[in-house]
Amino acid sequence: MNALAYGIIGVGHLGAIHAKVAKQMTSLDLVGVYDTDVSRGRMVAEQVGVPCFETMEELLDQVDAVSIVVPTVHHFEVAQKALEHGCHIFLEKPITATVDEARRIVHLAKQAGKKLQVGHIERFNPAVLALKEYSFEPMFIESHRLSPFNPRGTDVSVILDLMIHDLDIILALVDRPLASIDASGVAVVSDTEDIANVRLTFDNGAVANITTSRISVKAMRKMRIFQKNMYISIDFLQKQSEIFQLSTGEVSGGKGLPVATIGEGDRAKQVLYERPEVPEVNSMELELDKFAQAINKGEHTPVTGEDGLRALDVAATILQKIRHPEDVQQGGRCPNHRAQEAD
Repeated sequence: MNALAYGIIGVGHLGAIHAKVAKQMTSLDLVGVYDTDVSRGRMVAEQVGVPCFETMEELLDQVDAVSIVVPTVHHFEVAQKALEHGCHIFLEKPITATVDEARRIVHLAKQAGKKLQVGHIERFNPAVLALKEYSFEPMFIESHRLSPFNPRGTDVSVILDLMIHDLDIILALVDRPLASIDASGVAVVSDTEDIANVRLTFDNGAVANITTSRISVKAMRKMRIFQKNMYISIDFLQKQSEIFQLSTGEVSGGKGLPVATIGEGDRAKQVLYERPEVPEVNSMELELDKFAQAINKGEHTPVTGEDGLRALDVAATILQKIRHPEDVQQGGRCPNHRAQEAD
């Protein structure tokens, strides 16, 4: 695979990590970086050993693809500019500041024939990758994403800052239209929601209960998935997964360690425990490498623009329900994330 000429637009905390990771990859040839903060751009450029371009346009003219790691409010304008210069775009989450902007950028990328990938990095968490061989038909999901307070990121609600990770994964796991959304949230130490609880109900009866906070004493990022004959626990922070499943009858050579038996005789069911082997990967390196592969092979990106759009659409509805519940009750909609109109 040929190395793609690559650039990073925006080298704040996360953008600097993009630059350092991209510089070490064989599938990417990091040409340079750009940031509106010239001194910051030059410092990061010097750290990774690449030029800092004076204008964004100069960088875009020299590369095939870019990571866009600027504040969310600028995602659309920068992504649009990159597409105008013929670049494929890796756009950090959330995809854009508004659902309308997300629809437009998905459409523009398709129109330009360019790849668009959204940076929902938890898709590449080793704990999630360890479960790729398993079938999911969730009926109840319990998710907790709790973080100690950090001033960085508080310019947006905890829904867009943290919960959107879980929304993306849950929407991918269930893959059914939403029937209803219940939500509550409170601003405690910032001007936007710092803690929130959301209950998603899908049209097949599946339910997801999501709690997110950025004012917790200890960090926690766990998801528990319950389905017929199986319970799956994912710890995103510790990067490990556990599975408990029922196996009918006598088990011989089956997967998992028998830890209990329910019932007797022909109706006996064994409870099998398994901790799937977790791959040793750098999540950001993997997502950028998959982006490069999608470009070189003409394949779909693993996290498409439509994926980013549907997560943002649900997040926007959640925010509307929290901030203006009376408006939602009087004719608000529940987004059908399987039928987004992005064209």
